[in-house]
Amino acid sequence: MKKLYYAANILLLLMLALLVSCKKSETVTITENKKPKKTVEYKKPASSISYQFTKSKDWLKTNEADNSKLDIVSAINRTDKANLKKMDSILIPTDFSGDLVYYLPFPLHVSALEPVSKIIVFSYPTQTFAAYENGELVRTGPTNMGRKKDPTPTGLFFTNWKAEKTTSTFNDEWELKWNFNIENKLGVGFHQYELPGYPASHSCLRLLEKDAKYLYKFADEWILKDKENVKVKGTPVVVFGSYNFDGSKPWLEVTSDPKALNISESELEKEVKPFIQKILDNQKLREAEPSA
Repeated sequence: MKKLYYAANILLLLMLALLVSCKKSETVTITENKKPKKTVEYKKPASSISYQFTKSKDWLKTNEADNSKLDIVSAINRTDKANLKKMDSILIPTDFSGDLVYYLPFPLHVSALEPVSKIIVFSYPTQTFAAYENGELVRTGPTNMGRKKDPTPTGLFFTNWKAEKTTSTFNDEWELKWNFNIENKLGVGFHQYELPGYPASHSCLRLLEKDAKYLYKFADEWILKDKENVKVKGTPVVVFGSYNFDGSKPWLEVTSDPKALNISESELEKEVKPFIQKILDNQKLREAEPSA
């Protein structure tokens, strides 16, 4: 009887140990299956960057076939390749060895945005945009925003509806590609259109085609409750700052101070902080939405 009693106790202990082991194993598996935090690595320039003016035609003669250099120079001058050729003098950096993020003003990481899954920010004074995922910069580029007569509204917006092709509300002869609306009543959105190298739009946010395509896929559309009511808003978009339309182009200042336009992490945090709670509240709604 004693042998049977001890054998039963040993069997019971083994079963308990196996049960605990399974629970521990299950906990580890759940932890390992968590989605890893997005990180992006960028190539730094080999040397410190400075800028100088040069004749557009002269520079293009020897560099037009180099798409990597052409992309950087177009972005620095807030223009596209077609309009770059029309300019007399252009800005060029002394070192082309880095990724584009090192030639534009946005910080690579913003701690205040870590809880935010996705956000797009536009800087009016620097005429540039940036897209962040959980605080990490994933895309940046030039933009040409609203002209003095039709300025782009600033503040917090959310992406609404999108269309690969649509017509402008100002002129039905203007075709807008990769358009994503952010202000439905005013007809404001970001889309591909020519970048002459200064704020020239009728309040919209113009982009290079490659950037417009990226943001078109990156951002989320709203979810409608019915034809007149929004159930869940799209991706947050923050437009901030002001532009001195009567002064010279701000980015020309980098010839005397290469960091003149740099937006620090603390400066960007200051711009987005008033909107963080609204952004997170909408994000929570979207995450709870089955169709999102």
